[in-house]
Amino acid sequence: MTSTLDAIRRTIADNDVVLFMKGTAEQPMCGFSNQVVRILDHMGVAYQDINVLADEDLRQGVKAFANWPTIPQLYVKGEFIGGCDIIREMFQTGELKALFDEKGVTVTA
Repeated sequence: MTSTLDAIRRTIADNDVVLFMKGTAEQPMCGFSNQVVRILDHMGVAYQDINVLADEDLRQGVKAFANWPTIPQLYVKGEFIGGCDIIREMFQTGELKALFDEKGVTVTA
């Protein structure tokens, strides 16, 4: 599990925006992951998608790393932001765009 946690830590450090999700951005495998992909794509944010279904250690490791029981999980500039409900609410209120602006993440839409 330590190597999995190290890999998660490296992925988050190496990418401004990381979405741990079920499936891929091109083919989400659950409705919640799909909603977050649609929001990020709508906003024009570049992000690294990580399919937790490809590796059970990763799937459990992500939950342990964030101390958050559900997937998807969004990280921005190393900070855990939340899951689908939080991201959707932040998008609807404009907080997500403000967060990206504050963190220096380009939003093209």
